[in-house]
Formats: sequence, structure tokens, C-alpha cells
Amino acid sequence: MASAREIQSRMQSIKDTMKITSAMYMISSSKMQKAKKSLADTEPFFFGQRNAVARFMQCVPDTKNIFFGKEGVAEDQKKRGYIVITADKGLAGAYNHNVIKLTEQWLAKGNNNTLFVVGQMGKHYFEKKGVLVDIEFTQTVQNPNPHRARDIAERVIELYDKGYIDEVYMIFSKTKNGSCEADVSKILPLERKKFEKVENKEEYNQFAIFSPSPKAVLKNLVPNYVKGLIYSALVSSYTSEHNARMVAMKSATDSATDMLKSLELLYNRARQAAITQEINEIVGGASALQAD
Repeated sequence: MASAREIQSRMQSIKDTMKITSAMYMISSSKMQKAKKSLADTEPFFFGQRNAVARFMQCVPDTKNIFFGKEGVAEDQKKRGYIVITADKGLAGAYNHNVIKLTEQWLAKGNNNTLFVVGQMGKHYFEKKGVLVDIEFTQTVQNPNPHRARDIAERVIELYDKGYIDEVYMIFSKTKNGSCEADVSKILPLERKKFEKVENKEEYNQFAIFSPSPKAVLKNLVPNYVKGLIYSALVSSYTSEHNARMVAMKSATDSATDMLKSLELLYNRARQAAITQEINEIVGGASALQAD
């Protein structure tokens, strides 16, 4: 059995660790609430962009545009781009693992892949595995905002417009029922069925004039809509990361509490054994003196 001093030292070390995990829990909770508020403040604008695209489709339902798909590209020949959103650091349970695992499954579906990585954990993992990271977006995960989402959207749309990519997907995390789940969302080309329903559809006239042209209008609408999708995914991943970190830190704190309880029992036993030994030594010494 370890000595009382050794057990006491270990207990103090665990208490110090508990202070760190508790602080990380509170920090993640604060950051998650702040991100949720930021998303709620900007959602009306992006919902307006989505409805604008939907109204465009209502007025010009048969429009043919590159944003709604490229013709003549076989399924097995399509060049796919993947925007993968991970964290910059660990200590978040299976948050990074789930996103990376899902990404590997999708990358295995074809060879013509372009990988956009947001977050240091994903970057380091794929570089270690020898997977080429085509474009990395730094300083984005810990500060998701519309400006950073615009930078990603502009780069992706540029490659899509020039024909380097035929489809674009986002792989990120969502929080469902208190747990984090990795998800895949297709952002380009746009799917017409997603724009079939518009709130208060009867309020909009079927006749519209587009200036300078429907193509120019759509070229302005789609980037803003894609930016909204990316920004929403960035915030969703950010909140999921901190939710996962809160769960991990709470679990670590609970485990440390259980360890302290067990160590307290060992500590009391060690003290009792030490006291008993001292009493025995005193009694033994007194008996030896009486015998003399």
C-alpha cells in the first residue's frame, strides 16, 4: 500500500486537474452561447437570400445555369470538392474523429477529389496519412463569422465556375439531442427541389424583370446563399465542438471526483495503519522497558 503522503500528493494532483477541467467546461459553455447568438442575429439575412433564390426559380423555373448542375459529366468522372470542418485542438471527445472518419468514407468514393480543410486537427491528420490537402483555411474555426465564410465561398465558387470542381460537399458536425453527429451537406450544384416551397408564395408576382439579366442576378444571389450555408456550418461545428468539449470535461471531472473518493478511503486506511503501527511500537517499547 502506498504511504499516506504519496496518496495525499496524488489527491492534490487530481484536484488541480479538476480545476482545469471545470474551467474548460465554463469557457466552452460561454463560447457556445456566444456563437448561437451570433448565428441567430444573422439568420434572417441568409433566410432572405434563400427566399430570393426560391423566388427567382419561381419566376424562371426552366433556367439553365451552371449553379444548378453541369451537363455531360459522367458520375464516375465528376470532380468533387469537400469542405471538411474540424477543430484546432483536441479534448473534445469523438468530435474530430467522427468528422475525419466520415470524410475518409466519402473520399473513398472517387479519385478526383479536392480537399478543403478548416481546422488544424484535420490538417495534421490528413498530412500524416499522406492525403493531399489542397486548400487550408486558417484562423477560421475559433472565430466563425460571415467574412470568413465569404472567403471560403468565393474560393470554392471560383473553382466550381472554372470547371475544376463539379460538386461541392461540406462535412461538419451537428448537435442533435445533446450529442454531436457528423453530417454531409451538398452545397453545389444547387438542388431545385429545395427551392420549390416559399413562404407566402402567393404574395409574389409571377412576372418579374431582371436587370441586367437573369444570369447576372443569379450570379449575385448564389454566392451569398452559399456563404450563408458555409457560415451556418461553421457555427454549427463550433457549437458542436464546445458542446462535445463540455461533455468531455464534465466526464473528466466526474471521473476525478470518483477517484478522489477512492483515494480518500485509501488515505484513511493508510493513516489508520500508520497510527496502529505507532501504537504497536509504543506498546512494544513500553513492554521491553518493563521487562528490563
